[in-house]
Formats: sequence, structure tokens, C-alpha cells
Amino acid sequence: MDFAWIVREADEIGRRTLEHVMLTVVAIVIGFVLSFALALLVRRVPWLQGPVIGVSGVLYSIPSLALFAILVPFTGIQNPLTAEIALVSYTILILLRNILAGLDSVPAEVVEAAKGMGFTAWQRLWRVELPVALPVIVAGLRIATVTIIGLVTVTALIGLGGLGYLIVDVGYRRFFLTATLVGSAGAILLAVLADRGFVLLQAALTPWAQRARGT
Repeated sequence: MDFAWIVREADEIGRRTLEHVMLTVVAIVIGFVLSFALALLVRRVPWLQGPVIGVSGVLYSIPSLALFAILVPFTGIQNPLTAEIALVSYTILILLRNILAGLDSVPAEVVEAAKGMGFTAWQRLWRVELPVALPVIVAGLRIATVTIIGLVTVTALIGLGGLGYLIVDVGYRRFFLTATLVGSAGAILLAVLADRGFVLLQAALTPWAQRARGT
């Protein structure tokens, strides 16, 4: 391990870490918005669930290298848009399934009680169904985020990659083990921090669930 290199390249490591975080956050935010909209559409038009899940499953099954090869002629290499289109496509299946599962887990009697209280469909969604579904939805966000943190490293193959740049360009292509270890350790640390962060977020947003487990 070349610690002198780590000290010397601290700014570059920090910049690549920030790039990694930004690529991940943008993909998760856009993926969640799209998945939430699709979930609402599927609930309104139930027969669409099969096709929507099927298409998102196909997107999820495409190898990342193949997807980049498909996108590059249209969006260009070293373009964050190319990376984000690929990354977002990998979030939709995970997030959509968990959003639907969370909303489906709301007891029917709870929904009926909300109707009896005069809640509109939107009021039932925001004030009743989403709070109950939140633990399952957050679990999906945890899985998707950890998955995307790992996939971001692959975008180094199109000139981006955040910490993947250290792993691929500096480490693998230049046979420099220290850079590979630093990039790998950084990506693992980001994944662990993100996972723990969502655990804390879930605890803060659903205190009743924590109390129920404690009783």
C-alpha cells in the first residue's frame, strides 16, 4: 500500500468520491420518481402491472457493458446522461416492486376506515397508505442505493465512474494496486454508510414501528 500516493492524491480521491455520490443520488432520485409514478399508474390500471414489471425486468437483466454500448452512439461517451440512463434503468424494477408491495400491504380495513372518515383518494394515499407502506419502500431504496453504488464503478468504462476511475483507469490499467484498493474500499464504505443512513431514516420516519417492536 502506497500511503504517500494516497496523501498526494487526496484531492483527486475526494473529487472522485463526490462524483460517485452525485451519480448515485441523481439515479436514485430520478428512479424513485419514475417508479412512484409507474406504481400509481399500475394501481389505477391494474392490467398494466404485468407489462410494466416485465419491461423493467428486461432492463434490469441487460448487462451494464451491453447497455453502455447501446447508449453511447446516441448520448456519447464521457457523458453523465449516458451513465444516468443506464443507472436509472437498474433502479426501476427494485423500487417499483417495493412501492407496490408496500402499498398492497396496507390492511383493507384501514383503507375502508379512511374512506368512512371522508378522505379523498389522494388523502388516503398520502395520510394513510404511504405511512404504512414506508418501511417496505425504504427497504427498496436501501437495496437500490447499494446496488447503484456498485454499478457506478462500471461507468469508468465510459470515462466517468467516480471511484471506479481509481479502480479501472489508475489501478487496473496501470497495474497500481493501491488505487484499486482505495477505490474498492471507498465504494464499500459508501454502500455501508448509505445502508445505515436509510436504517436511521426509516427509524425517524416510522417511530411507531420501533415502539411496536419494543413492546
